[in-house]
Amino acid sequence: MKLRYSPTSPYVRKVTITAIETGLDARIERIPTNPWDPATDLAGDNPIGKVPALITDGGEVLYDSPVICEYLDGMHDGYPLIPPSGGARWTALRRQALADGILDASVLVFLETSRRPEAIRWDFWIERQTAVIGRSLDVLEDEVDSFGHISIGLIAIGCALGYLDFRLGNLDWRLTRPNLAEWYRIVSERRSMQETVPADPA
Repeated sequence: MKLRYSPTSPYVRKVTITAIETGLDARIERIPTNPWDPATDLAGDNPIGKVPALITDGGEVLYDSPVICEYLDGMHDGYPLIPPSGGARWTALRRQALADGILDASVLVFLETSRRPEAIRWDFWIERQTAVIGRSLDVLEDEVDSFGHISIGLIAIGCALGYLDFRLGNLDWRLTRPNLAEWYRIVSERRSMQETVPADPA
């Protein structure tokens, strides 16, 4: 398998953590890809023009991190990261959706505040997305005692919190969410988290 990736993408991180947790990491060849490069050929694999994109051994291209993670989770015989049925399944998928929503809003805030010229930044949009992040984190603070065994939902949450630290440290999300902060401290000690800490290319 081949993975089109960027080292700063939290969605790529989610896929990579899933690969490590399922024991599939060594089977994946990584192809560095800069989606912002006008000369990139990424659209040939993913018409959306985003990473991650996974090229399977059979030549099929999968894109969007939930799809890729589900594909990988179906390729191993260990404990499933996506429960097959019942309430546990829907809880894991709902938490993944919530964490992905935090990521979507965080990326929008980062682009608006760091990539758009200051003269044309839209403060209302920044405030709206920041409110999305805050509400979602408050939900996770209330739920953290029921997180339990590692799942795709918890992987996504870990990636979302890591991205906040990486790109939006000024939000200081830990200040009013001590239980979530303690959970994140513990989950960050997993090998899959340690080996995927985001960093800007040198």
